[in-house]
Amino acid sequence: MPAGRPGPAAQSARRPPPPLPLLLLCVLGAPRAGSGAHTAVISPQDPTLLIGSSLQATCSVHGDPSGATAEGLYWTLNGRRLAPELSRVLNASTLALALANLNGSRQQSGDNLVCHARDGSILAGSCLYVGLPPEKPFNISCWSKNMKDLTCRWTPGAHGETFLHTNYSLKYKLRWYGQDNTCEEYHTVGPHSCHIPKDLALFTPYEIWVEATNRLGSARSDVLTLDILDVVTTDPPPDVHVSRVGGLEDQLSVRWVSPPALKDFLFQAKYQIRYRVEDSVDWKVVDDVSNQTSCRLAGLKPGTVYFVQVRCNPFGIYGSKKAGIWSEWSHPTAASTPRSERPGPGGGACEPRGGEPSSGPVRRELKQFLGWLKKHAYCSNLSFRLYDQWRAWMQKSHKTRNQHRTRGSCPRADGARREVLPDKL
Repeated sequence: MPAGRPGPAAQSARRPPPPLPLLLLCVLGAPRAGSGAHTAVISPQDPTLLIGSSLQATCSVHGDPSGATAEGLYWTLNGRRLAPELSRVLNASTLALALANLNGSRQQSGDNLVCHARDGSILAGSCLYVGLPPEKPFNISCWSKNMKDLTCRWTPGAHGETFLHTNYSLKYKLRWYGQDNTCEEYHTVGPHSCHIPKDLALFTPYEIWVEATNRLGSARSDVLTLDILDVVTTDPPPDVHVSRVGGLEDQLSVRWVSPPALKDFLFQAKYQIRYRVEDSVDWKVVDDVSNQTSCRLAGLKPGTVYFVQVRCNPFGIYGSKKAGIWSEWSHPTAASTPRSERPGPGGGACEPRGGEPSSGPVRRELKQFLGWLKKHAYCSNLSFRLYDQWRAWMQKSHKTRNQHRTRGSCPRADGARREVLPDKL
């Protein structure tokens, strides 16, 4: 066993008390008197220091020095015994400690610095608060779901972590008059948020800001000015349903219900839809849904599962020309397109030989018609009746050709095929 190192029995006898009582020292205040008959004090008491600072501390015993001398004292930090070389005896009753380049506090209530007697009993304790002053909060955003309340959240600062307990207060007042008010319902939608439930005025802008304070200083955000009517939002549209459009293999129909708030406060709304393939994380957004509560998605892959979501943005509130805030997306709803019955590449479809003069133009015209609808008519106010009938006729035409192919014949003896429109569109 190395010289000067106590044996296991001695280490057990000197083992400091468990961490919980030490934590209470910083929460309730460090004792000035030890558990024995001796009185001791640590200086400085409960210091607050910047990260990277140094600390010079002393533990002085008052009373009978023969019972507890400086040579028998030792230090612990957060329950761990500090190396003897960090301490030195100043006199018979005082033991000094030197700590350099301090790190941030491990707990926001402060690190526990404790002076012990030879038998391990606690003589005195102090809390070290090592950290950073708060930075300027930023990125304040607010919204209202009923024009009577306001919820705001913010970002605490560029680095955020101060290692010290930092208090954030959301303040607000009417822009041209009135006194400062303090929000009281914190952490409603996250760690840096607050909810103002009532007593808000309409048609008058508010000034809103956040103040951050801790033991090393304070910081104040820039002031956000807003009118509640400009930050109205809703819950996501409920009851989103996605279904097939008959046997059309490249389309799905999406329907939903307007959020209740739109009816309660006579809002208008515009909607967005996004959808993705089952095995993909990339969403495609449809912006031109307008204020409808249904939409047709076209140009989809046959035999494929799609996930669809809808969100809402209220506007036209009391004649306001500003749009509100987009709601969250609704829960994903899934549906699959029908599988295609068309023959794949190399399937031997019957093609015209030479063709008639009218065959090529009609085919090109129909392709252009289909392409235009896919590109421009996802969710417009146009009727899809003509398109649906045309697509149904096309699928029926493909099935007829497939049947002729399996019987080894084509619609015409010369092998040519005439493309005609259905009788009724």
